[in-house]
Amino acid sequence: MNLIAPLGHALWMAFAMLWEILWPLILGFGLSAVVQAVVSKSEMTRLLPDDSPRSLAIACGLGAASSSCSYAAVALARSIFRKGANFTAALAFQLASTNLVAELTIIIIVLMGWQFAAAEFVGGPLMVVLMALLLKRFLSRELVAQARTQANKGLKGKMEGHAEMDMSVTEGSLWQRVTSNDGFTATSHYFVMDWAAVWKDIAGGLLIAGAVAAWVPPDFWKEFFLVSNPVAAKFWGPLVGPIVAALSFVCSVGNIPLAAVLWNGGISFGGVIAFIYADLIVLPIIDIYRKYYGWRAAGIIVGVFYVAMALTALLIEFLFELLGLMPSQRSAQIVETSISFNYTTVLNIIFLAVAALLLVRFFRTGGPRMLAHME
Repeated sequence: MNLIAPLGHALWMAFAMLWEILWPLILGFGLSAVVQAVVSKSEMTRLLPDDSPRSLAIACGLGAASSSCSYAAVALARSIFRKGANFTAALAFQLASTNLVAELTIIIIVLMGWQFAAAEFVGGPLMVVLMALLLKRFLSRELVAQARTQANKGLKGKMEGHAEMDMSVTEGSLWQRVTSNDGFTATSHYFVMDWAAVWKDIAGGLLIAGAVAAWVPPDFWKEFFLVSNPVAAKFWGPLVGPIVAALSFVCSVGNIPLAAVLWNGGISFGGVIAFIYADLIVLPIIDIYRKYYGWRAAGIIVGVFYVAMALTALLIEFLFELLGLMPSQRSAQIVETSISFNYTTVLNIIFLAVAALLLVRFFRTGGPRMLAHME
């Protein structure tokens, strides 16, 4: 059996997807790096003392201003929890950091459309509220104390070094901080280290999405997502979307190409939104919850996250349908048939030059030494 042709097709699909999202990735990570360069991590513990609406809103804002790396978000949440932050607020920070960040929004708009990005922004805070209500009901003080004891053991998960690093510039006005030499250096360091944190997820997501797009026949997805029964599909999608995400092992922005493939394949609007939400319950991260907080707390976290993600996605589908905001066609821009000199190529060249400038600054200012301690 000749495997070269189908393998080559899958690899081409993966590369074509990368070419389509390269400039949005660089732009998104650049914006995220600028924000991180002026927002101090040391303030987070003080700002998240409880699970009040104010603390949860601040957690969402801090999450939106952080790295999109799921592993770094989980590690940073444990770090601020160990330093005294409220457990629910720390988990709210996690949800926001993987759903409300700039790079995710830009890639979703480019690949899938503004409706999906809007669903992320509307659904993110709603998901945090549902999570907080569920945790208030199912998470006892005793279990929180046990989770804190386990967290204080400091067991290694992934990206703890990245989570602990704080290179933010805090003196001067916002503009002065962003444009100063120290601000430029901090931006370059956050930019490179965020890429280092998520490149495996991006590569894995592209390879999986390329293989799925090239090898899985459209009829399979139509049957799996119950396309022939629209009513059942509407409820089935949000239930199965997080499960597909958990089994894909791909998180951070790496799951967006696969989300685009699933959307074109027939998953419901709520289903694909639930899939995108679910990067915090992929199997490797569930294992990290176990190490960080113990089995009981990990089980509560995963169960609450799953219910909050599925219910939020279903409510978002009903809301968008009521407001007439549902996408009318399944035409996510996955790949171009060939690489040509068009606006995508021009933007890729421009933003690759920006990335090169930040990379040079990173290497000239001691970045590699910090990178060695990131894990």
